[in-house]
Amino acid sequence: MHPRTEEAWHEGILRVLVYIQHHLNARLTLKSLARVACFSPYHFHRIFRALVGETVMAHVRRLRIERAAGRLLGTDESIIQVALEAGYETHEAFTRSFRTMFGVSPSEFRRRGGPCHLESPAGVHYVPGGEPISYHPPGRGDRGMEVTVETREPTKVAFVRHIGPYAECGGAWQKLCAWAGPKGLLGPGATFVGVDHDDPKITPGDKIRYDASVVVGDDVRPEGEIGVQELAGGDYAVSIHKGPYMDLQKTYDVIFGGWLPKSGYRLRDLPSLEFYLNDPDSTPPEDLRTRVCVPVERA
Repeated sequence: MHPRTEEAWHEGILRVLVYIQHHLNARLTLKSLARVACFSPYHFHRIFRALVGETVMAHVRRLRIERAAGRLLGTDESIIQVALEAGYETHEAFTRSFRTMFGVSPSEFRRRGGPCHLESPAGVHYVPGGEPISYHPPGRGDRGMEVTVETREPTKVAFVRHIGPYAECGGAWQKLCAWAGPKGLLGPGATFVGVDHDDPKITPGDKIRYDASVVVGDDVRPEGEIGVQELAGGDYAVSIHKGPYMDLQKTYDVIFGGWLPKSGYRLRDLPSLEFYLNDPDSTPPEDLRTRVCVPVERA
């Protein structure tokens, strides 16, 4: 494959993947998505499947079902309401699709608190004023952990997408840094962000999406596997994780399981963000600091 052709393919697929994430409630067709990717409809679905590993519409359906699963666990919405938001016209059609993916009905999934056949791997889980809201959950061993709500401005980042378990994202960071270094984007003021799209308790490990990202200016453009996107502004629940990245799940547990139910906030349909505050290559794991930001809004 000619290098420019390969680069154009990667640019188009990254562009359409980000578009799908932001338009899951819209009517998405092969023709409209091919236009976003700048491919002909005839070739688009073949290119997408070759690079992503599933068909375009299977990808869309899976993301909608996984989002619905998250709402079953994170809200008290009725199953029919969740089904309608996922694009299904009947409870029965939603239940059939849901059972095909998770092996249980939506009601059983909610009762169990998630699927019984997926294990949550150790490692990264999710990753941006007002007055701070503090909560110290009892009996969790994290009594000094503070959660605050902060308002962030939209942030432009260049990124490399990793598909697979969060703990295996090192290759994406290597590609990003190899591209960003010669462009002078890795100086002392560089801001590194991990964008976590999926919950490993819901999404199979080989389908998890993670973006290794660095904040950039408006003049930066996508190049092949290097995408450019804007991280949404608005309110985020924020806490500083202290220690190895493999223990980040503990901080998410405090936010989701301890702080969120009593906060008066609910989750927004956006990825969480992780801002890495020191260099893992020169910092002992116990001294690493990560700013964990979970998107929220007033309930």
